[in-house]
Amino acid sequence: MKKISALTLGLCLAIAVCAQDKKDEGYKFTDVKRLPTTNVKSQDRAGTCWSWSTISFLESEIMRMGKDSVSLAPLYVVWNTYHGKAEKYVRMHGKLNFGQGGACTDVTWSIKNYGIVPLEIYKGLNYGEDVHAHGELDAILKGYIDAVITNPNKKLSTAWLKGYDAVLDTYLGEKPEEFTWKGKEYTPETFASDACNLDMNDYISLTSFTHHPFYTQFPVEVPDNWLSDLSYNLPMDEMMEVMDYAVDNGFGIAWASDVSEKGFKAGYAVVPDVDFKEMSDAEIAKWTKMPKAQQDAELFKKPGKEKVITQELRQKEFNNWQTTDDHGMHILGKAVDQIGNKYFIVKNSWGEYGPYKGYLYVSYPFVAYKTTSILLHKDALPKNIKKKLGL
Repeated sequence: MKKISALTLGLCLAIAVCAQDKKDEGYKFTDVKRLPTTNVKSQDRAGTCWSWSTISFLESEIMRMGKDSVSLAPLYVVWNTYHGKAEKYVRMHGKLNFGQGGACTDVTWSIKNYGIVPLEIYKGLNYGEDVHAHGELDAILKGYIDAVITNPNKKLSTAWLKGYDAVLDTYLGEKPEEFTWKGKEYTPETFASDACNLDMNDYISLTSFTHHPFYTQFPVEVPDNWLSDLSYNLPMDEMMEVMDYAVDNGFGIAWASDVSEKGFKAGYAVVPDVDFKEMSDAEIAKWTKMPKAQQDAELFKKPGKEKVITQELRQKEFNNWQTTDDHGMHILGKAVDQIGNKYFIVKNSWGEYGPYKGYLYVSYPFVAYKTTSILLHKDALPKNIKKKLGL
């Protein structure tokens, strides 16, 4: 065996150190608290995240309340909301957003009025596909309903809604009026109350914007809030306090957010901040000469300083349409990264994608910045905030 020279040994050590530095880069998360949930599922090629995420949240609620774990049917909710949206669209002479999108409160509205069924009873796949793909269905429903509101007979018929519902039945399947689950007979209404212990009156929506008074309710002005459901308006810091308190005390959260930001990645979401005042002249010159793609790569390479989010910044982004109601997800835990930054653990509905198999870690600044609304059990609120809201 040949002897290793001092120079060779030095090179080997240098390479090892560089390799270790490279290995140490990236985001490393340590879970602080993680609440029980059902398995990750996929909305596939359908814009129904609002239903999948809120259903996931309610599945965890069922477990929290001591009932048997069950996967519920998001497409049963979708059938009901498409029906309700059509009725309102016609009453509003077409002056209403119509499409696949929706809100967390669509799910509570649907269950309150129509109950719920298990996923095994109603899959919503009745059109020759193995995955959810609603492009054709959405186009047909929109074309149908737009034909109705042109009112060609100068008077609406009594048949239009039946015909519309027949399209839903054909694509998604007829809704069950009764079914058997674990050897017991249920209707959708009795399944919601008896098997799931769900009372939709126990759930409230919260938001945080300054164009309405705090501690009052208002309908968040986003296109998918077709029901004009009300949300309680809290200061941003108190909204974050509620979310922190909820998870600490075993309550999950249905979360509506804007995910079109560059900081929303596969596996994590952050709002990086570069403090140019802290850079030396050489560093800032190097930074400003970087191509934009390289700057982005540097910003998201590893944890660092994040932007300080204020109530004013939240509002500015909403006013400028930079914060929109893009996506619904399910918050079910808390974590920290290797430098101590805090994150919420989030369950998505895009299947087991990414490094964490369908889960991601979303920083507190990102949540404060881009949350449009949240839905949670009213008992998840701290007593002082409950009092302020009159609950």
